[in-house]
Amino acid sequence: METTTDFAKHLTRFFNEYLVGERGASPHTIRSYGNTFTLVLDYMDKVGGTAADRLTLDHFKRETVLGFLDWLQQKRMCANSTRNQRLAALHSFFAYMQYEDVKRLGQWQSILSIKVKKQERRSTVNYLTVDGIKLLLERIPANTGTGRRNLALLALLYDSGARVNELIELTPSSLNLNRPCYVTLLGKGGKKRMVPLQNEQVNLLQSYLRENRLDDPANNRRPLFANNRGGKLTNSGVAYILNLYARDARSLRPDLIPEKISPHTLRHSKAMHLLQSGVNLVYIRDILGHVSIQTTEIYARADSRQKREALEAAYIAVIPAQGKIGSWERDSKLKEWLKNFTK
Repeated sequence: METTTDFAKHLTRFFNEYLVGERGASPHTIRSYGNTFTLVLDYMDKVGGTAADRLTLDHFKRETVLGFLDWLQQKRMCANSTRNQRLAALHSFFAYMQYEDVKRLGQWQSILSIKVKKQERRSTVNYLTVDGIKLLLERIPANTGTGRRNLALLALLYDSGARVNELIELTPSSLNLNRPCYVTLLGKGGKKRMVPLQNEQVNLLQSYLRENRLDDPANNRRPLFANNRGGKLTNSGVAYILNLYARDARSLRPDLIPEKISPHTLRHSKAMHLLQSGVNLVYIRDILGHVSIQTTEIYARADSRQKREALEAAYIAVIPAQGKIGSWERDSKLKEWLKNFTK
């Protein structure tokens, strides 16, 4: 007779009772934590040699978790940001275990002492120009049901500036297509925000809803964008759809479509286009659902860099060149003082 291991019991309670019941965690958090533990089970099976149904709490030591994190980066080529995201999920579980299994308190605290890795500060924003967005959407054929769904999906992803997980959680009830038209997005921390929709986007969505009978009130809780089985699309599914048309568009205009593109690129693109149109950063912050204006300022920094590079490219030498180097340039002591002064 098969028995449930102590690890399986506590993990089930962690998800069902703690995350959902006590914390009220968002669907995105639940999905992210679920993906983390799916990878843990995969690692423990393939590398540790222990199948999921035989895993116990005794298997989880500090060295085991460090091995898993190294495996993510060395074998799955994950960046520091992804490693840190997986570690955050594990930290949450083992912080919970401190109160569920005090006999192993030292074991759990040794895992909780694992530090996150420093992430490189992003200095550039990967985004498409307005012409790039137009080309991408134009390459989506509108003569099939799948094509029309994909056009409505990618156009809404750009127009709303939504995160991909926010998009896949949408239902027809999330849309208000009567003036003023908007989509209600459920962001991080369960915070809702309403994002206005352009007329062209509204027309596209109205046709899509009619074609798929999603304008029927009986279907208003179904996924707005479903897969072939009628279920929600996944993050990787949306990325696949985007890259399908990005490859086609890139073959025509490689200067407009970069080699590396993701659903988040459309969100970055919307933010940059709003900024370049003169929209205030505060409004862009609210549209994107950022908690702090500091997060939104990356677009202003990127835009300033773009303007500087454009000016440098168009620079015309009109100032008379000096024949001799200034005396301060020859003075090594002064230069050394300047270096020290600006440290």
